[in-house]
Parts: sequence; C-alpha cells; structure tokens
Amino acid sequence: MLSSRIAFILAALLTLWPGQALAANSATGPLERRLAAWPDWSLPAPLSRPGHSDLRYPDWFTGAWWVYSLEEGNGEPIPPYAVRFLRDDRGALVGDRAFNATQVGDALLGGQLLSVANDPANPNRQLALLRGDLELESTVIGRRSKPGTAAVAQGNDFLADELTLQVLHGPGGARISRVETLSRYRLVASTPGHELIRAEQWQASYPSPEQGLVAHASGSHHLWLLLSRSP
Repeated sequence: MLSSRIAFILAALLTLWPGQALAANSATGPLERRLAAWPDWSLPAPLSRPGHSDLRYPDWFTGAWWVYSLEEGNGEPIPPYAVRFLRDDRGALVGDRAFNATQVGDALLGGQLLSVANDPANPNRQLALLRGDLELESTVIGRRSKPGTAAVAQGNDFLADELTLQVLHGPGGARISRVETLSRYRLVASTPGHELIRAEQWQASYPSPEQGLVAHASGSHHLWLLLSRSP
C-alpha cells in the first residue's frame, strides 16, 4: 500500500518545492514575527515554559499518518516514516513522542538509534539510546502554539514552536545544546481516505546555555512535509 502511493505523495509534496511556502497568517503575533525573522534567529525566543503540559494538536491530527519530507538544499527526499497522535489522560490530542521520535530516528539514523522512552513523570522529556554507548536526553523547555486552546479544533492552520534542551551523554562526557523547531501545519484535504496535511518546519540549533542564555543560531534546517492519513 505504501509503495503504490509514493509517486502521488511526492508529486503533492513537490508542489511546495521550491519557494512555494505556506502562506503566513495575516496576523502579526509572536510566532509570525519569529517566522518572519528566519533565518536570523537568536535566544531568548518568545516562548513560555511548558511545565508538565504537552503540546496540544487540533482534532484533525487524530490517528496515524505517513510523513514524506524534503529538506532545502537536499534534492533527495527523506525516507517516509510513520507518526501518530493520541488522546492523553486529560482528553487532549498529543503526539506519541516516543513512537514518533523512534520513527524519525530510524529514517534519519538507520540502525544507530536503539530505542526511545518517555519520562513517565514528564511528557516533555524523552531518553534515546544510541549505538556507541550514547544516550540523548531531550527536554522541551519552551513552547508557544497558535491557535490557542479554545480555538485549536476550529481552524485548518496550526503553528507551534518548541525549544528543546538536548544532553548527549557518552564516553567523552556530556555535550549540551538547544534546538528550536517552528512548525506550520495546514489541513489541505479532509475527504475520508484522502486526508492530507502540508507542513513546513524551520529548525535552528544553539550552543549550550552554559555559554549564556543569549545566543545566536549556530545551524539551521528548513523542511517541507506532507502527512498522508495511514490506511
């Protein structure tokens, strides 16, 4: 089923390549201003501490999806991978972070990733085990999303920005960095069996907070994505 859909999916995805970014919302809120500043990003970012609350997604994310993606400057598509969105104990729709991170890691890292586990006490923290006696601890330390909680299920456009503290533990000691990912999602087809979400992601990496809370981006990535409802 997957192989028979790749040509269609890539054709739809490539309508965003190159230069056909999803149109920005006419509002000028913090996330729109952040996006307009790309790639000249720096910290601090206009984000709030998430506490122990997870990122809530619109209802149209419910279920499982295949993700097809391209990175700017790389003509080869990233291998497709699966993601899923489920209800938590409070009834909020959230990403299955451990599952999704495992799928993305397998697509990008191959056999280097061994496992990903959630922190049962904090949905914003995961621990990944990698070959070479490496452990990657990831914790979301900043977040902002739009629309707000009251309107999250009413529109077909969703913006979310997360800042993650990453600590790579290994034989040579720990390496600390911060990664910010701003995502814009748009529901472009909602017919049962043909649901599609188009997305863009902008990602920047920053040095360790040990070098100061104020920092300029040291690296960046820009990706186009298409989510197709999994049968």
